Amino acid sequence: MHIDTKLIHGGISGDKETGAVSVPVYRTSTFKQTKLGGNPRWEYSRTGNPTRYALETQMADLENGTAGFAFSSGTAAINTILSMYSQGDHIIVGQDLYGGTIRLINQVMKRFGLEFTAVDMQDPNAVENAFRDNTKAIYFETPTNPLLTVADIKKLSEIAKKHGAKTIVDNTFATPYNQNPLDLGADVVVHSATKYLGGHSDVVAGIAITNDDKIAEQLAFLQNSIGSTLGPDDSWLVQRGIKTLGARMRVHQDNTNAILNFLKNEPKVAKVYYPGDPENPNYEVAKKQMRNFGPMISFELQPGLSPKTFVESLQIITLAESLGGVESLIEVPAVMTHGSVPREERLKDGIADGLIRLSVGIEDKEDLLDDLKQAFDKI
Repeated sequence: MHIDTKLIHGGISGDKETGAVSVPVYRTSTFKQTKLGGNPRWEYSRTGNPTRYALETQMADLENGTAGFAFSSGTAAINTILSMYSQGDHIIVGQDLYGGTIRLINQVMKRFGLEFTAVDMQDPNAVENAFRDNTKAIYFETPTNPLLTVADIKKLSEIAKKHGAKTIVDNTFATPYNQNPLDLGADVVVHSATKYLGGHSDVVAGIAITNDDKIAEQLAFLQNSIGSTLGPDDSWLVQRGIKTLGARMRVHQDNTNAILNFLKNEPKVAKVYYPGDPENPNYEVAKKQMRNFGPMISFELQPGLSPKTFVESLQIITLAESLGGVESLIEVPAVMTHGSVPREERLKDGIADGLIRLSVGIEDKEDLLDDLKQAFDKI
């Protein structure tokens, strides 16, 4: 099936028992068993729930994997994935990551004895040189949050395999509509389903997908043992959101293209970060591995102009954390999503105090452009 059809009919998209075209919400904590000591398909909803399983199967289909796992948040998914590794294991990570992921790594996972090295994933040589005898995996976002840098998934996966390590890719910004890391050699794909998959700013969820049977077995064990699973109501909401992902992404992209052109020609903008910009150094890699470039765009104002005044002057575009909803959302990473990252570290990674990140929604693009124009007039 083509992606637009798979979004609607992939995985488990209905109920064979009743013919319902929408998967039912199974609000139950436990399931009746007919035989003592048997092996029932369903027994306890932390271990498995039919509504959650429908979403997990759908996501496995969309990412061309063999098994999917749904969690209570994207961070919960990442925590569970990293829990596959043990004290003394070394993981190479991208230096440009979501602030919550950096916090999880530095303030939680390191306390359990995991070792991490952050490198620029745009530079395969830097990744190669970071490998140690105890390196078990590489983990990166592409495009990244918030600088939208792009890593060559195929090349980095080849390097990891050469060293006997696994490749874990956060595909949140691209979504399976635009990019499929497993097809390019990755072993695990992770999503914050809170974002484009849910798509309506009404659910918090995370997804992990793999095509490796051994990893699937580990993740199933850890998902059940740690217990940060997604509830049936939220599973249903994410699955419903996925069905309109293709339609939403086309409008998102059209609006983003118009805003990119506007920002590149706005004198008060010093720099634009967008992988679909032909002037972006990552453009050729992005074009090679992505079907389109996505609705996230970041930019910096000219020196002396106030990001605070700018974002507070917007009337349609909403000042808020998160991204990927039908509404356009804007934020200043240094204060919001990456506020927990020490300033020196942020600046070293290229996240300036005045960097602005825009998640382009599906409103009328002329209204969005007018809103940006009047905000620029205020500064």
